[in-house]
Amino acid sequence: MATCFDGQCFILDSGPADSLVVCIDRSKDYPMTYLDVVFRYGTAPGENELRAIDGMREVYGVRRVDFNEAERTVRVEFDASRLKTEAVARLLRQAGVDVRENIALA
Repeated sequence: MATCFDGQCFILDSGPADSLVVCIDRSKDYPMTYLDVVFRYGTAPGENELRAIDGMREVYGVRRVDFNEAERTVRVEFDASRLKTEAVARLLRQAGVDVRENIALA
């Protein structure tokens, strides 16, 4: 089941037990160069952290945030022309996510 916030953010709260998807729809914005970055996290995010991550939609350039609870990773799709990997990690930490390390993508 998808929940819509302000018509921009969708949280899929059903599906595989080990996944949560937050998708920020920026389809009306100008074209961007998107990159993915994956971080390992320690403590699983709770309700307060997920609410704060919903606030990341206010940050222009963040497009998608995917949590994989089984692997304890979070993948963020972002506009590389507006943000750097360090800024994405900082946004996650500010939201309360226990970001540990950046995982290199193959």
